[in-house]
Amino acid sequence: MELWVTEMQTPALGITCKVRRTLVEEQTDYQHMAIVETEQFGRMLLLDGMVQTTEVDEFVYHEMIVHVALNTHPNPKRVAVIGGGDGGTIREVLKHPGVEKAVLMEIDRRVVEASREFLPSISGALDDPRVEIRIGDGFGHIRSAENEYDVVLIDSTEPVGAGGAATGLFSPEFYASVGRALKADGIMVAQTESPFLNQELIRRTQAGIRATFPITRLYLASIPTYPSGLWSFTLGSKVYDPLAVDPANIRQLPTRYYTPHVHHAAFQLPRFVEELVQSAAAVGGAV
Repeated sequence: MELWVTEMQTPALGITCKVRRTLVEEQTDYQHMAIVETEQFGRMLLLDGMVQTTEVDEFVYHEMIVHVALNTHPNPKRVAVIGGGDGGTIREVLKHPGVEKAVLMEIDRRVVEASREFLPSISGALDDPRVEIRIGDGFGHIRSAENEYDVVLIDSTEPVGAGGAATGLFSPEFYASVGRALKADGIMVAQTESPFLNQELIRRTQAGIRATFPITRLYLASIPTYPSGLWSFTLGSKVYDPLAVDPANIRQLPTRYYTPHVHHAAFQLPRFVEELVQSAAAVGGAV
């Protein structure tokens, strides 16, 4: 008998993959977690039925949430990752030789443990001595931090439901806390969902990040297993503009998606996304 897994990306849209076997499936203290081995995308991590990462296309997301910011900041030494318990974002952060400390803040210990066991190609850098893993509420830590980090990366799950674990990570109050946790020239990046399916969320996050960061820019990447396949990230910066980065100065790293040319090209938005960003500016005020 064939086994298939379906993520309902909206009430009217789903993505379905044929499954070879289920590696782990459990209810943690925070969410339903499963890791399955699919024919098309290799091993796949799902939380509450939503695809978080797969072996085949994870490099796009993890490279793009990391390298745009870390190549915009001239000397990133201390980096915080909120969420990202699979370890892929940490792996990319540690490709930058100047990074001295990478702090992973993951609320669900079981995501880290299961990723270590079943997703070693993604989680392998978690044992690096530069990494500190803090199990607990990332929002709470950021709220208590001040002038501590060069870069903060918000690698969160979708903000589903009023009580969802990630809901607070999309609020103006949280972005203000991130601003305080960053140094005077700090940069943040948040994953901000699909411009096809999550337009209101993008408007809210644009306005919320603009309220704290004088430079706020949205950029895109193509990730096949994420809703609609077109994904957005929003960068907030106190000083450095990612569009002002000289491609010749971008660090040459072992990447498969991100390049010096992609760094700039990702900010060249289709017209409907430009209009979405402009509509957020009209609501939230000019940058």
